[in-house]
Amino acid sequence: MPVNYAAFGYAPVLTAEAVTSLRAALTACGARSVAESSSENVNYAVFRADLEFDGGLPEFRAALVRAMTGVDLRIAVVPTELLQAKRKLFVLDVDSTLIQQEVIELLAAHAGREAEVRSVTEAAMRGELDFAQSLHQRVAALAGLPIGVLAEVQDAIRLSEGAERLIEGAHRAGHLVAAVSGGFSQILDPLAARLGLDRARANELEIIDGLLTGRVSGAVVDRIAKAESLREWAAEAGIPLGATVAIGDGANDLDMLAAAGLGLAYRAKPAVQAAADAQLDRLDQALELSGLAF
Repeated sequence: MPVNYAAFGYAPVLTAEAVTSLRAALTACGARSVAESSSENVNYAVFRADLEFDGGLPEFRAALVRAMTGVDLRIAVVPTELLQAKRKLFVLDVDSTLIQQEVIELLAAHAGREAEVRSVTEAAMRGELDFAQSLHQRVAALAGLPIGVLAEVQDAIRLSEGAERLIEGAHRAGHLVAAVSGGFSQILDPLAARLGLDRARANELEIIDGLLTGRVSGAVVDRIAKAESLREWAAEAGIPLGATVAIGDGANDLDMLAAAGLGLAYRAKPAVQAAADAQLDRLDQALELSGLAF
């Protein structure tokens, strides 16, 4: 039987006891480890076991999670199709994923309506509200703001932990990195240019006579559009979906995570954690999980 998966265990500090527990859990799930390796940096350490496993991936992941209950270790199982792909595509959500903040809340603060907008954003990210409707409701709160606030918001943006290392590491290895956002192109486009992203897509705020109108132009970038963007960019680059990695935190990322070869939840809402293939505490952990740091 060929090696068809790799299991990863990762944590800020990787203990011998945790690795022993992972080995035992893999054996209990019916997997056979044929090679092991490890990687470490100043922020976290990763253990990898290349596996032979005769069974379905969803069932394997679920069984491994159950077997590792109570062990302080993040775990992931990744198909070798992704690990061995010559070119990969990483697609990141932006707000609370690529960056630490929610851009629309930063804008709303200039209108004195940050708390109101934040409550709607949080409900939408939990999947309690239709994203497009919630976006129109929140953008309406921005009506009348001068376009100068866009530059102030750009200056206030802070990247999430590991973002630059992920982008640099992926590009150095010849892979593509993109961002798709339910936020705004006036903020994402300059950020994408600064980071050297290969693709970027977001909503466009309507501006007339130097003022935000409280509306967006064109179709809303929602969960369906995010998944379509991933498929479109992969097809343009000749990259199979099995060689794509999607990273997000909210309900509007669920379709994109499901479409990718590996869907990763970054400090995500509970529904997203439950649906994702694995969880990240730092964005650059995606390098190891896609086989780029071994």
